[in-house]
Amino acid sequence: MIHILFIQSLILPLIAVVVGVGGGYALYHVLLQKRIAALLAKAEADGEVIKKEKILQAKEKFLQLKAENSQNYQEQKAKIQEQEQRLKQKENQLNQQREELRKAESNAQRMKEELAQRIDSVDKKKSELDKMHQRQLQQLETIAGLSAENAKAQLVEALQQDAKSEAMALVQDMVEEAKLNASKEAKRIIIQSIQRLGTETAVENAITVFNIESDDIKGRIIGREGRNIRALEAATGVEIIIDDTPEAIVLSCFDPVRREVARLALHQLVSDGRIHPARVEEVVHKVQRQLEEEILEIGKRTCIDLGVNGLHTDLMRHIGKMRYRSSYGQNLLQHSREVANLCAIMASELGLNPKLAKRAGLLHDIGKVPDGETDLPHAIYGMKLAEKYREKPEVCNAIGAHHDEVEMTSLLAPIVQVCDAISGARPGARREMTESYIQRIKDLESLGMEYSGVLKCFAIQAGRELRVMVESDKVTDEQSDKLAFEISQKIQNEMSYPGQVRVTVIREKRSVAVAK
Repeated sequence: MIHILFIQSLILPLIAVVVGVGGGYALYHVLLQKRIAALLAKAEADGEVIKKEKILQAKEKFLQLKAENSQNYQEQKAKIQEQEQRLKQKENQLNQQREELRKAESNAQRMKEELAQRIDSVDKKKSELDKMHQRQLQQLETIAGLSAENAKAQLVEALQQDAKSEAMALVQDMVEEAKLNASKEAKRIIIQSIQRLGTETAVENAITVFNIESDDIKGRIIGREGRNIRALEAATGVEIIIDDTPEAIVLSCFDPVRREVARLALHQLVSDGRIHPARVEEVVHKVQRQLEEEILEIGKRTCIDLGVNGLHTDLMRHIGKMRYRSSYGQNLLQHSREVANLCAIMASELGLNPKLAKRAGLLHDIGKVPDGETDLPHAIYGMKLAEKYREKPEVCNAIGAHHDEVEMTSLLAPIVQVCDAISGARPGARREMTESYIQRIKDLESLGMEYSGVLKCFAIQAGRELRVMVESDKVTDEQSDKLAFEISQKIQNEMSYPGQVRVTVIREKRSVAVAK
C-alpha cells in the first residue's frame, strides 16, 4: 500500500505538469482523495475480516479451555467423591472399633473386679496357710530340738557335699576317658602313618671321595708347584686332600654343594685331560651353571612326585638345594619328603586337606637353605620366605610354628611339628656321636637330681624317658605332680633333644618288719 502511494505521489505531479499547473493541482487533489477513500474502505474491510477471524479464534480457544476445565473439574470431582467415600468407610471402621473398645473396656472392668475378688480370697487363704505353716514349724522345732535355719543349713551343707563328690567323680571319669581315647587315637594315627610310609636311611658326611684310575693323575691334578690344585681350591672353596691313599682323592668341605661342584669339575678335567688354571676356572664356572639347572630340575621333579602344584620357581630352587644339605647326618630333601608324606597321611586320618598338609610338610625346612647369611631361625626365615611368594596363611603358620617359635593358628601346624619329630627321631635317620649321646644322658639325669627330695634318676629308652625316684617322707603325692611338671619344663627350656622326653616321678613307701 505504501509503495502504491509512493508511486502515485511521483506520477500525479508529472500529470499536473503536463495538464497545467492550476488544473493539475486540482486534478491531483481529487485523485488523491479518491485513492485515500478507496484505501480506507479496503482497510476497513480487511480489518473486519481480521476482526472476525480473531473473534472466531478466541471463541475456539475459549471453547477448548472450557472443555479442558470441564474435564479437570469432573476429574477433581471424582477424586473428591472417592476421598469422601474412603473417609466415610474409615469413619464407619472407627465407629466399629470404638464400639468394640467400649465393650472390651467393660469386659476388662468386669474381669478386674472378679480378679480383685479372687486376690482377696487368695490372700485370705495364704494368710491362713502361713499361720498353719508357722504352727507346724513350731511343732517340728519342738519335736526335733532344732530351729528352721539350722535345719536348712545342715540340709544345704549335706547336699553340697554330695554334689561335690558326684561332680568330682564325674569329672575324673570324663577326664580319664578323654585321655584314654585321645591317647589311643593319637597312637593309632601315628603308628598307621609310620607303617604306611617307606623311608630310607641317608647319612651325609663332610667329605667326598673321588676315585681315579691311577695315581699318575694325582700329579697332573697338583700341577707344577701346586698351581692346579690351588686354582681348583680357590675356585670351588673345597679342600682337596691328596695323600698316599691309592686311587682316591678326598674332597673336604662343610657345604655339600661346593663338594659336588668340585667333584663334577674334577671329573670333567680328568676326562678331558687338559688341566691348567685357566681351564680349571672355565670348567668350575660351567659346572656351577649346570648344577644350578640341576637343582631347579630336582625341585620341579620333587614337586611332581609329591603332587604339589603351583609353587613359585624360587621355592622349587630352594627345594632342589635341600638335596645337598643335611641335618644331623639326615639328608634334608629326603627328610622333607618324609614329612610331607606323613603330613598327608595324618591330615587324611583327621579329615583335613591332605594336599595342603603335604605342601606345608615339604616347605617346613625351606629356611635351612637361604640364599645369603641371615640371623633369623630357620623356621621364621622359612615362614617369611613362604609369605614372600604368597603361600596360604595356614602353610606359612605351619612352617613358622613347627619349632614353637610362633603361635599355632591352624591344625596343620601341630601335624607338621609331629611329623617333623617322627622323621628326625626314627632309628637310623640321624647320626649321633657316642660321646654326645652319653653326655646328653648324663645331663638329663643330673638335671633331675637338682631338686630336693629326689633320691635317684634313671634315663631310659635312649633318653626318651626320665624316671625320678623321690623320698616318700619328703615329697607328697601333690608335690610329686608339681615336681614332674617342673622337671619337664626345665628339660624343655634348657636341653636340646629329638622327639619328646617323658618324666615319671615314682613315690612309694615300703615298711619292712621281720618276724623271728
